[in-house]
Amino acid sequence: MTAEKVAGPRVRAGRKPSTSAAELERAAFDLFEKRGFDDTTVEDIAAAVGVSKRTFFRYFESKNDVVWGNFTEQLQAMRDLFARCAPDQPVADAIRTVVVAFNDYDPDEVPWHRKRMELILKVPTLQAHSTLRYQEWRNVVAEFTARRMGSQTRDLLPQVVGHCALGVAIAGYEHWLDHPDEQLTDILDRALQHWGSGFDL
Repeated sequence: MTAEKVAGPRVRAGRKPSTSAAELERAAFDLFEKRGFDDTTVEDIAAAVGVSKRTFFRYFESKNDVVWGNFTEQLQAMRDLFARCAPDQPVADAIRTVVVAFNDYDPDEVPWHRKRMELILKVPTLQAHSTLRYQEWRNVVAEFTARRMGSQTRDLLPQVVGHCALGVAIAGYEHWLDHPDEQLTDILDRALQHWGSGFDL
């Protein structure tokens, strides 16, 4: 074995060999706060971490996706929460329980979550992308509702429930951003209780 093989592959000076989605996300949020979302580019984010633009795209499809983080994994966690609901639990109550649990963040993560929601709800250029993500969220609720009803996810009532639940959640988030002294889970619990009391599900 040669000395070169023992030493291992050489790493080009000035370039990091690897990064992570979390590191890119932190750098992006710092830049969004300093420069604004619209004035921050993918190149800026990659440079802040010391990687190439190509490396950035290994983790995120676009700058918009950085804001949403690991949303696909989060939605699977939401499905898992619905799967654990008791069969006799009313649909509206199950949705309230799951949405509140889904938004129960560790205190250390709350400031990051607030920054995320500030961007999602208040940056106009993110709205089109957010619509796609909202649809994915709604469909998780609709899937659960449809299973309980013995119908299809795309049927009218499951879709109505999904849209309504999302509307209540967004209203809760907007209230939370305007009232940072309140707990997000308390706001969502209260809002969804009011919503659920008006439905015979």
